[in-house]
Amino acid sequence: MIVILTSAATERNREDIVENLESRGYNVHVSVGVEKTIIGIIGIGPEEKAEVADQFEALPFVERCVPISAPYKLVGKAFRPEGTRINVRGIVIGGEKAVMMAGPCTVESEEQLMSAARAVKAAGAHILRGGAYKPSTSPYSFHGHGVEALKMLAAAREETGMPIITEVMDVRDVETVCEYADILQIGTRNSQNYNLLREVGKVQTPVMLKRGMSGKIDEWLQAAEYIASSGNYNIMLCERGIRTFETYTRNTFDINAIPAIKELSHLPIIADPSHGTGKASLVSAVTLAAFAAGADGAIVEVHPNPEKALKDGAQSLTPAAFEDLMKKLAGLLPVVGRTL
Repeated sequence: MIVILTSAATERNREDIVENLESRGYNVHVSVGVEKTIIGIIGIGPEEKAEVADQFEALPFVERCVPISAPYKLVGKAFRPEGTRINVRGIVIGGEKAVMMAGPCTVESEEQLMSAARAVKAAGAHILRGGAYKPSTSPYSFHGHGVEALKMLAAAREETGMPIITEVMDVRDVETVCEYADILQIGTRNSQNYNLLREVGKVQTPVMLKRGMSGKIDEWLQAAEYIASSGNYNIMLCERGIRTFETYTRNTFDINAIPAIKELSHLPIIADPSHGTGKASLVSAVTLAAFAAGADGAIVEVHPNPEKALKDGAQSLTPAAFEDLMKKLAGLLPVVGRTL
């Protein structure tokens, strides 16, 4: 259930309700919006909802109480109807401007990373992506340089001014990755790693949660709920394609998921056309389609020499191809009411 306060409610009014609810043993989450404050009540039983609603709706500073039936309470649309905006070193994700994240799948060397970083920055990217820890189906594949790669990413941020996003795979690495990263990425294989979700929920570093490769939308939102219920509301979702019977593409990019998330949740939605298609030739078209469908941003793999990439070269754009994509995007966005 959520309790919606009127615009006239004071901080003391809010504190009184929170103290009342916590004294009854409920978990309470507060969302302070521009116009209204919403108090989420977690753990309230069906038989208690009517009693609580009657009590609080009698107060002059309570607008109404709304029961929530969906299993995701904190990331659902009703909890923050105005939407969530995440500020990452001055880059706002979820606002009026579209955000582009770009860079190599994996940090291979300082030269490779800096070459990619300079190229995507020059083309107009806002956030630098790069994998320090890399999951692989095969235990014999390259798994990243770890902390050394994190240091390279930090050096690239220092030179280019771009915030960095990188994947965290293990609860033991969260603290270390937070020392370097501006956004923590939870990959598809860890989308239901509940211990990891709880751990990144204990920090305030923004989190980009990718959809599980076989995950339904409600499962994806409940995974985000794990993060929010642990205290971190700085969450963005990432549609990265799902596994279907189709074999021509690496995954099937679910364009439906973008407007669906807009209906169901207040969280920003990011598109990953690189993993969604697995083919560099398709990345540009799917990126444009994602923004037309309402995506708040995209994350694209760019490598200075894709044919020599240690990971995912087939889906990585060249710097020239990425520059061309950014030009096309600049032409599309005004049509859908956005700018870069």
